[in-house]
Amino acid sequence: MNKKGKIIQVSAIDATMDKLLRRLNELSIEEGYDVIGVCSQGSKTDSLKKEGFNIKNINIDRRISPLSNLKSIYEMYKFLKKEKPDIVHVHTPIAAVLGRIAAKFAKVPNIIYTAHGFYFHENMKPLVYKIFLNIEKFIARWATDFIFTQSEEDAQTALKNKFIDTDKIIAIGNGVDVCGKFNPRNINKDEINDLYKELGLKKGDKIVSFIGRLVKEKGIFDLLDSYKYIRNDVKFLIIGDIAQGDRDIETIEKINRYKENKNIIFTGNRTDIHNLLYISDIFCLPSYREGMPRSIIEAMAIECAVIATNIRGSREEVINGKTGYLVNLNSPKEIANKIDEIFNNESLLNSMKLEGRKRAEQIYDEDVVVRKQLDVFKSLLNIKN
Repeated sequence: MNKKGKIIQVSAIDATMDKLLRRLNELSIEEGYDVIGVCSQGSKTDSLKKEGFNIKNINIDRRISPLSNLKSIYEMYKFLKKEKPDIVHVHTPIAAVLGRIAAKFAKVPNIIYTAHGFYFHENMKPLVYKIFLNIEKFIARWATDFIFTQSEEDAQTALKNKFIDTDKIIAIGNGVDVCGKFNPRNINKDEINDLYKELGLKKGDKIVSFIGRLVKEKGIFDLLDSYKYIRNDVKFLIIGDIAQGDRDIETIEKINRYKENKNIIFTGNRTDIHNLLYISDIFCLPSYREGMPRSIIEAMAIECAVIATNIRGSREEVINGKTGYLVNLNSPKEIANKIDEIFNNESLLNSMKLEGRKRAEQIYDEDVVVRKQLDVFKSLLNIKN
């Protein structure tokens, strides 16, 4: 097959390749590009390779670690010099910096960076914010040809601070499979019945769900603390686990205390997110920092009302009072009040569910998001339709 060009996608972990970049890589291959994924080896690598994805494992730490980071840059540089890609497309904070440095030294002609959420954010101390903003700006000007942001807010930040030329910065949004997996019309009812039995739940239970790493910055403790203020008889579904790097004694002990409440169900990591959201009425993400959270889009697509903190990304996805509510950071009582407000008004709950689904269909179709990126690939490589 006559390939259009070679694209190397770079992320810190293979889970990003498996979930966030899967559709982009699938459609890129369908379009005729030679696609290689570079990431650390993990539990998804073997299955991705078995499916036919070309994966090159290079260890990329998710934190600043000078010796390890330098080794990652050198390994990627050698690989890029050998492969001679037309485009290197980088993702996730540390991998995006290391990948761009390696690509710059390897003289890759086109370097694209997707900001899934700039590391700096409004809730940082001003000095820390300024330091990270200037690091981002330097790397952008020195080693970036095109910037995709998932949120419009990040795009405006990049434009305002003149990261690179204005015509090289676009907000692509974020998306999910709204027509397939995350379409409530496609849910398997037998699987739902089995799920109720497995979790000890019944139809008619008022269910609030959360998806994410069980760490403070995701707001998980604010949600868990809200339970004691809720007046309705509610069940919590806590989907996710404590990541290996976050397994400090204090976090584990805190989580274990909440496990004593039989109405708070900890599911661990799951692959049936669509089904878990389908049995939920409200999805809550009281996070302190996000880019453009995919979990909120998944929840809206499957018809959940959403309660989220008023932060970048989340406030772009949730229409306050229409598809859900935006609350303040560190506000367990406010979360509880909004949960009660929604459950006390069935027509409001149903309206929020339908409006969320409508918004997901109109704005957050994954294929539309991917198409924006493929159009830029074509433009950079001067490929005519």
